[in-house]
Amino acid sequence: MAEKPQPVQVLYCGVCGLPAEYCEFGPDFEKCKPWLIQFAPQVYPHLLQDATGKDIETVSNQLQSSSISDGNSASVAGSSVPKQEPIKRLPGGKVKKKDKQEVIIEKVTRNKRKSITTLKGLDLFGVKLSDASKKLGKKFATGASVVKGPTEKDQIDVQGDIAYDIVEFITHTWPDVPESAIFFIEDGKKVPAV
Repeated sequence: MAEKPQPVQVLYCGVCGLPAEYCEFGPDFEKCKPWLIQFAPQVYPHLLQDATGKDIETVSNQLQSSSISDGNSASVAGSSVPKQEPIKRLPGGKVKKKDKQEVIIEKVTRNKRKSITTLKGLDLFGVKLSDASKKLGKKFATGASVVKGPTEKDQIDVQGDIAYDIVEFITHTWPDVPESAIFFIEDGKKVPAV
């Protein structure tokens, strides 16, 4: 019988997270070069030829100052350098954008006369959506629930057309939500509520 094939060991870059062979196609190849020279010289031998002994010392100092390691050693807990929030990367090295802090109110008509008012983005201001839906249901005497929207984010659906009454309620109930951050979707266009 033939032997079972073994899995391939892939070396991932400590800077961009891509496989070392693909670093040159990523967004941060200049930042990856010091890491590649130290941990993967066989992948890019021309980088090693370009670097002299002085450059290697600079690279190692640069690696130590930016606290990039090969994954085996833990970073120093008592370092005086402030820790930056890690950048979230999507596949392909793209940077994930943060959501804008805005509340979007949209009215959707169903069955010709019935309508549903949808609130999106209230959770970006630190508001619990379950509590908000209960308060909205009590205030407007309608059904209100938290549902997953088409973009897989939670939103609040309130029965009835309460789009214009809801702005005043939101700003009074949650004072950290400014009125300038509330928008309506009318005829497919985003219109400020102010």
